[in-house]
Amino acid sequence: MPEISIHPLTPDRWDDFVSLFGKRGACGGCWCMFWRLKHSEYERQRGDGNQQAMHFLVATGAVPGLLAYMDGQPIGWCSLGPRESFPVLERSRILKRVDDQPVWSVVCFFIAKIQRRQGVTLKLLHASLEYAYAHGARIMEGYPVEVIGRAKPDVFVYTGLASTFQKVGFVEVARRSETRPIMRYTW
Repeated sequence: MPEISIHPLTPDRWDDFVSLFGKRGACGGCWCMFWRLKHSEYERQRGDGNQQAMHFLVATGAVPGLLAYMDGQPIGWCSLGPRESFPVLERSRILKRVDDQPVWSVVCFFIAKIQRRQGVTLKLLHASLEYAYAHGARIMEGYPVEVIGRAKPDVFVYTGLASTFQKVGFVEVARRSETRPIMRYTW
């Protein structure tokens, strides 16, 4: 496999992000805004509105995630930031806070179809830890899917797989649903 490089999503990489996400905005017009907006707002601006909201976020200098590249082409994405960046987590019965400690969250992955199941998510998860630590995080939290029984379609495991998080050293700290552990990596 050729070398994979990973970079923060900055304004100069916006076109690469758009290229990776394609016309559908990764999945159903999400543009990785699902965790960042109230449900009604997210639904109202699904598609172009969500793309504009993400573009505004990037244009203001925020780094909402990391892009993975192979041979100069964008092949993967993960969304991360301080937990407060994702208000949907705060309103979730299953993913509500475990405690009052400040944490960063990694909430979403999107891998180009031809690159799936080749370790790109694992590389992005490693890079997200490095990025978060360099920006002051001492706890990183993830909300992966624990697959029970048959494998799930890719669209249903966009938060990652628990097994991938375990490989990187995350440990389960809470579980309020059979298939949705809250996992943490602590430095």
